Amino acid sequence: MAAVHELAVEWLRLDKDHTTRGEIQRLIDANDEDELEGRLRDRIAFGTAGLRARMEAGFSRMNSLTVIQASQGLATYVLGNVPLAASKGIVVGRDARHNSENFAKLAAAAFIAKGIKVWWYEDRVHTPLVPFGVFELGAAAGVMITASHIIPPHDAGIAASIQQNLEPISWNINAIDDSFLVEEVLDRVKRSYFAAVSALESIQGIDQYRDQPRFVYTPMHGVGLPYMTEAVKNLGLLEQMIVVDEQAQPDPDFPTVRFPNPEEKGALDLACSVADRNHITTVIASDPDADRLAVAEKVDGKWRQLTGNQLGVLLASHVISTYPPHRPLSKLAMLDSAVSTGMLRAMAVKEGFHFEETLTGFKWLGNTALQLRQRGYDAYFAFEEAIGYMFANVIPDKDSVSAGAVFLTAMSRWKAREGLTPWGKLQDLYRVYGFFQEANTYFVSPSPELTERIFSDIRHMATPYPDMLGKRRILRWRDLTEGYDSATGGLPLLQVSKDSQMITCELEGQVKFTVRGSGTEPKIKGKQDPLPLPRVLPRVLPRPSQRGRRAAVCAAGRRREADDGTIVYIECQADSLVEARRDADAVLQDLAREWFRPELYGLVTA
Repeated sequence: MAAVHELAVEWLRLDKDHTTRGEIQRLIDANDEDELEGRLRDRIAFGTAGLRARMEAGFSRMNSLTVIQASQGLATYVLGNVPLAASKGIVVGRDARHNSENFAKLAAAAFIAKGIKVWWYEDRVHTPLVPFGVFELGAAAGVMITASHIIPPHDAGIAASIQQNLEPISWNINAIDDSFLVEEVLDRVKRSYFAAVSALESIQGIDQYRDQPRFVYTPMHGVGLPYMTEAVKNLGLLEQMIVVDEQAQPDPDFPTVRFPNPEEKGALDLACSVADRNHITTVIASDPDADRLAVAEKVDGKWRQLTGNQLGVLLASHVISTYPPHRPLSKLAMLDSAVSTGMLRAMAVKEGFHFEETLTGFKWLGNTALQLRQRGYDAYFAFEEAIGYMFANVIPDKDSVSAGAVFLTAMSRWKAREGLTPWGKLQDLYRVYGFFQEANTYFVSPSPELTERIFSDIRHMATPYPDMLGKRRILRWRDLTEGYDSATGGLPLLQVSKDSQMITCELEGQVKFTVRGSGTEPKIKGKQDPLPLPRVLPRVLPRPSQRGRRAAVCAAGRRREADDGTIVYIECQADSLVEARRDADAVLQDLAREWFRPELYGLVTA
């Protein structure tokens, strides 16, 4: 193993960015070996959101050198694996965050140096426009500076290719201005994108709904405003939209929010205040790169933010209601991930559409949707509890703009036809499919090594796996790290990966939970929900009793992506909401006491 000093010397040899060179040199001068070790020993790695790390010097961080190396590796990989990759080209986009433009130009320079055509977005864009452009232009690949979206199984191949292409071949940030390989295509792709959004069947006929509801929109200091504005204009709702002026323009410092994530507590406070001043009861928000959507509604004088699962099932119900009657519903496919609610599966059992569960992340949801289409299904909609929604007829990836257009259409339809707000519609869905309510907690973990130890300790509680959690029997054990599923007696149906930790259990009382590590962070996430698999249980939800009671489901879950730790998401089924809440809390306490043991591992609850 190379000494940390040797790694530092290698960094200084490779890096031509005076800012990051200076960072490493100062650490050398201060003899700060611990910091040098943390920054230089390991390479930046793929997580569920692509390559992601703190922006600073080091092989494990995001900076000019690691962007160049990653881009060279990607270029070499596509040249070796995609026919005619050089002429098909790579789409390059960026958002408004610090260093985004610089990183995008360096990535493009690497592709140009490898002889690959670059489809260049000459202004800031929302993230979904890059994967849309890949499909629209028939490109070999796409790169978005803010997050990357790699379709499996290519992650490992690209990572290996990066490792083989560490010597920078170009630092020419002006290469896009001088090369015949560069073509500016932003306007062309945007026209096609908005045409695809407008063609969605789920937004047709909105002009027949009179008295469309007003709403407040915030792009949360990101790039979403021009894209959401165009989509709303095409719907004929522009006069109904009020924008939060203080958050309208891109600002990488996000001055009005503590953390630029619309899921965060308080993130929508300013938007709700604007709504209150204008006597409006609905707020929609996109995150800064505009691929995720949040919705809040004022109910009985109090603002309620819909969870990702709640908005997901609302959108799914609208898809069912507006699906063309001449098409068999059995050919409609909708998807969610292993850490999302079981309610979509319950809807599929009752309504007859095809449901598919995938691993976490839209690289899995999008790829599975494409595969379902090859099998003859209309893979129309997918969502994940982390407020991501995909309408595959536009693009097989999450997109706040197309999801926002569908939501606004659905809201107008519910008001016109049923006299319901989104919250009221959600209550109707609960009465049909069962009540799913969420609560949350998570444990903060200090390191990935501790996360691996916790999972190892859980697996070794019993052979072949623990048979009890608290007073509940474990009916099924699925380990996507070790590759075992007790329901099949062998390999799980979902993909196995030794590089990530993920265990799912089904318990007595129709409870299901998943715990997993979070991408490249030392975080464990957990989800629990009603047993969804008809082949395991005869019913997803119990039928009403003779006294007319319906099943209720309560959940504990959600996370803050910015922190490291353990998330637990619980959904429990019972005959009343009170019982479900009680059972969810009991399961959560059992997990904390028997599996995560904060006092033993030094975890912190938050």
